[in-house]
Amino acid sequence: MTDRRIVIAGTGSGVGKTTVTLAIMSALKQRGLSVQGFKCGPDYIDPSYHTAVTGRPSRNLDSWMADTDSVLEIFHRGSSTADISVIEGVMGFFDGKDPASNIGTTADISVITKSPVILIVNCSSMARSAAAIVKGFQVFSAAPNIVGVIANRVGSEGHYKIVKTAIEQECGIPVIGYLKREQDIEIPERHLGLIPSIERGELNGFFDRLGSLLEETVDLDLLLKLSEAASLNKPSKSIFPEAQGTKVRLAIAKDQAFNFYYQENLELLQSYGGELVFFSPLHGEVLPNDIQGLYLGGGFPEEYAAELADQQEVNQSIKEAILKGLPTLAECGGYMYLTESISTTENENYSMIGIIPGRVKMQSRLAALGYRTIKGQQENYLLMDGEVAKGHEFHYSKYEASEESPFAYETKGMRGNKKEGYTKHNLIAGYTHLYFPSCPALVTNWIAKCIEWKEKQESISR
Repeated sequence: MTDRRIVIAGTGSGVGKTTVTLAIMSALKQRGLSVQGFKCGPDYIDPSYHTAVTGRPSRNLDSWMADTDSVLEIFHRGSSTADISVIEGVMGFFDGKDPASNIGTTADISVITKSPVILIVNCSSMARSAAAIVKGFQVFSAAPNIVGVIANRVGSEGHYKIVKTAIEQECGIPVIGYLKREQDIEIPERHLGLIPSIERGELNGFFDRLGSLLEETVDLDLLLKLSEAASLNKPSKSIFPEAQGTKVRLAIAKDQAFNFYYQENLELLQSYGGELVFFSPLHGEVLPNDIQGLYLGGGFPEEYAAELADQQEVNQSIKEAILKGLPTLAECGGYMYLTESISTTENENYSMIGIIPGRVKMQSRLAALGYRTIKGQQENYLLMDGEVAKGHEFHYSKYEASEESPFAYETKGMRGNKKEGYTKHNLIAGYTHLYFPSCPALVTNWIAKCIEWKEKQESISR
């Protein structure tokens, strides 16, 4: 039995992986196939585009934040009802957390999932040299299965034929097509990368154009043939328990300002008894009634600071609930939203909810980037003594405390250990995005705290 799955990898960042991936997804969808998207690494924004073009929630595959069995289970859960899985790589094919290891790289994911790989090469301003690049990726490690190449940003059909001849002669794999550099199909970017599809409104026309352009110059039939791979065995152990029925209701902020959530985080909450109730602070929706927990994810609150500041009824509903002890997790953008104010790069200052004593100041330089190993501080009920989670930090803002407050986490990254975040009133907040599959205990701890709070509120009302 065979399955269809393919990794779209790049020789480096900026070679056009996402554009090519979306074009492939769109072209396959236009052929009537059910396409499941995956993204290597911790990124939130590329998966939002995958979801928009395929109509199926895209999922992250990360072999540093999750163990091999969890990666395989996540892959199985996402791909089981799809005709083909398209896995977009991260950075360069062999780029990850550690320069001395493949762990966390696109190459590692391709090996774990036993997926064929299409290598995207930016062929602008080169000819035969493209073959040397491909050959280098082939011989660097024998474990990945690079089965073909797409030449991106070629100058003409004649240029493509030169590149194709050189690669196929020297590397022994097919160049299955190309995209020209003047087609003007690049996706706009912003300080945190690709603009989330949730902000862009109707994208069907853009996706259709991408798919049609790809069909003109890429052999999609050959890609489908190359994507055929042996079926994977499902892991014997699971991080997702059998459905336990609703134990608590969790409010999830979801709109243009707050939309960074790992799909597996949400599904783990559901697996352990959480009913997810989505609401939009940006669009004036107050905190839903009869909830026992609150999740404020990351996003771009700084881009909507004026609108958020104007939502006084919403902000008051959230503030009152947290001060009463509603078990709350706030990550990055959600953390910023709970401070006293956000100051933009134009030095415009906007009042926020004001639970966390201090302000956030945006800057043009990156403030933090990288994987984190995370331990809870004394009052952090999500991570008890000895429990360790993994996650990621990526932001352009800095938090300036107005008073000394208890930290939520101790995190470890490439530059050592640091304490960060804030905890009080059952609020756990910080810049770090937690990856729940790395430590499912934090989910059970959170649900347990929500149940405890629910019982306390019921006893008060009796």
